[in-house]
Amino acid sequence: MAKKRITGRVTSSGRRSPADVKRLSQIREKVREEFPPRDPPRLRPATEGIAARIRAARLDQGLTWYAVAKRAGIRNPSTVRDLEYGRDTKLSSLQAVAEALGLRLELVEA
Repeated sequence: MAKKRITGRVTSSGRRSPADVKRLSQIREKVREEFPPRDPPRLRPATEGIAARIRAARLDQGLTWYAVAKRAGIRNPSTVRDLEYGRDTKLSSLQAVAEALGLRLELVEA
């Protein structure tokens, strides 16, 4: 026999008295103290290196990720975002985005 799944919320019928509202509010507050909500991790654009230069060039030209991807011939605009956030990407995508922004990639000795 299949197990039943609970898909709805538990709710009370009718109106709550002011005492119930206050009691439930105190319970919620206590739970929040014991188990504080975590802030979702937010990715931030790179602040240095190639990724930062590409972002600066895009912003200087007033372009969106979509516009840059279209100019570069890249189907997915999130590739440009990933590049700006310092995520791993293909060298061909990096070169296409750089050329679309009027930049040139060079290898130089350290």
